[in-house]
This record gives sequence, structure tokens and C-alpha cells, in this order.
Amino acid sequence: MALRLSSTAAALLLALLAPAGMPDAAWGQAGPADDAFNIQGPDREQRLAEGARREGSLSLYTSMTSKDIAQVAQAFEKKYGVKITFWRGSAQKVLQRTVAEAQAAHNEVDVIQAPALVMEALHQENLLRAVDSPYMKDMIPAALQPHRTWTALRAYVYVQAYNTKLVGKDELPKTFDDLLNPRWKGRLGAEAKAQEWFRMELQEMGEEKGAAFFRQLVATNGVSVRSGNSLLNNLVISGEVPFALSVYSYLPEKAKAGGAPIDFIALKPSIGYTDGIGVAQRAAHPHAAMLFFDFMLDEGTRIMKNQRQLTMHGRDAAALDRFKPVFVDPAKMLADYEKWTVFYQETIAGRAPGWQPPELIKAAK
Repeated sequence: MALRLSSTAAALLLALLAPAGMPDAAWGQAGPADDAFNIQGPDREQRLAEGARREGSLSLYTSMTSKDIAQVAQAFEKKYGVKITFWRGSAQKVLQRTVAEAQAAHNEVDVIQAPALVMEALHQENLLRAVDSPYMKDMIPAALQPHRTWTALRAYVYVQAYNTKLVGKDELPKTFDDLLNPRWKGRLGAEAKAQEWFRMELQEMGEEKGAAFFRQLVATNGVSVRSGNSLLNNLVISGEVPFALSVYSYLPEKAKAGGAPIDFIALKPSIGYTDGIGVAQRAAHPHAAMLFFDFMLDEGTRIMKNQRQLTMHGRDAAALDRFKPVFVDPAKMLADYEKWTVFYQETIAGRAPGWQPPELIKAAK
């Protein structure tokens, strides 16, 4: 029986993944390297490190920025003497490449790091293996998945960013309803593919009430739709979009620290999203893969914190608590991914002047 992508995984990220032609057994069965995944006890790190040095290297597919992942790789290589070969791409490209290689029974990747929906899609396609790391207990509960095939590393809290030269503090909304005030006409912007944020806002507001609010907001004050959180954040800084409905908190925070005229607020309910890390089902370097997995949950999260990122480690819980986010459930989001993508387009993005829907919407129709 051929392994085929589920409809949710196929719809994910522009529906560019085709059915696979690789036998289930190529990924679903255990192999001789399983011993690496059963090492526990006080000498775990030593035994994994010895095995990793024998294997010689580690292959990582990641969506982290080149600068950020380079710092992590350098620290790991310095500590263990194991070379990391990493391939970096967008979330979409990480998903595509991992699945394409699985289809060809080409076991290149050892560890994958990507946004939660990509990791969950890979889990659903049986391309990640369940692991048990002693460092999992140190993560906040929302980081852990019941199936243990991936663990969340970083959190992205959606906040509302504004240009401090164009929006006075006395104008700032205290609730989403305040954005219906006519003063916001022509001043609002949104990200083109924020369906995860949109779904969770409606879940917290109540679907009918939330949908009615956003339709009224677009009809009353208009919303300029732009592709990409980084672009939207930069447009807030330039003043082209005075107030953004949703950007990742680290973007305005970093820009503000650098002197840019930007700040942010977090209207309730605050929504959180994560990215995570998992070990490939048929990792060619299993000891190195598990060693790196442990490293990322512990020292890796320290490095990411120094990069001004929110991590899902328990030591950083206070930084997240200031937002008190409700986290996107990736399994539930995947189950209705197409529905919420279309719903977001129809409610917000598709109503923006001149906006063209992405290929996912065209394919869905």
C-alpha cells in the first residue's frame, strides 16, 4: 500500500505536496539504529556523544534564520565535536523537501525544526519518530505533544504593532471593539496568511460574534492586507501601515530596541503559536540526532533567549505569562486548515482592494 499525504497535509502551505510513492515500511518500521533512542540514565549524554562522534555528522532541516541557526550549530559543534550540516528554507520548503525525500526513500535528514503546523503534518505522515528526552520535563506543558514526535521550542505571540509617531498612546485600543472607532479608518493592516491567529480569535470570541466583528471592522474602517509578518512590521515602522492587527511579538520588540518608531500592545485574547523540533523516522545519524534534540531543549533554548526570542522552556515561563496566550492547537488547525484559510480570505484578506488569493484558495475551489 502506498503512503499518501493526508488531505490536511496536502492542503497545508499552498497545497503543493503530491501523493507519495514510498512503501509504508520504509518509514514505519524500526531499524537497527533504535538502540540510540533507548539510551537513558546518568551516562546518556556521554553515550550519545560517543555514538554521535562515530557517526561523524548531523543533517538538520530548519526554518530558523541563517544567523540564529548558525549560532546554535556553532555551540553544538564546539561542545561535542560533531559537524552539523544544515539546510535552511521556508516552512513550506522544509515540508516539501522532507516529504519529497521520504517519497524517494532517501534518508538524508536527521532532525527537522519548523513551525508547529509543519511538524504536526510530518507527524501525521509518520515521518517523525516518538522520542523520550529527560529534558522534556523542563518544558512548559504547552510545548509537549501527546505523541512525543516533536516538542515546541519557541513561541510567537501575536500582538498589535503601531507606529509611535502616528498613533498616540491615548488612541490605543483597550479591546478589539475599540478598533471600530472611525479614527482607525484607513490605518489598519493585517497579514495575508494569519488564519491560525484568526481561528483562535474566533474560538475565544465565539465564532459567530468574532466573524461578525471582523466583517464589520473591514466594512467600516478597511484593512490593508500584506504578505509576511516581517514586511508588515516594516510597513508599521515606515508609517505606511500605522497599526497592524497581528504580528509576532519579537519583530516590533527587536525593532523598538534598535530605535525604530514602533511599539506594540497585546489585546485580549492573546494568541500564541509555536515552532518545534523532531527526529526523522529514519535518521541516518540517530545518536547525533538525539544528542542535538536534547541540546536544543536545554542549551539551545538558552541561546534562543539570548537572541531575544520567547522559548517554551520552563525557565522562561514568566516572559510568556505577561501575555497569557492561548496557543494554537496544531492538530485541530490542520484538521480544518482549508476551512479556516478560505474563511480568513472571505472575511478579511479577500475583501482588501486588489488582493489576489493564494494558490491554496484557487486549488480549494
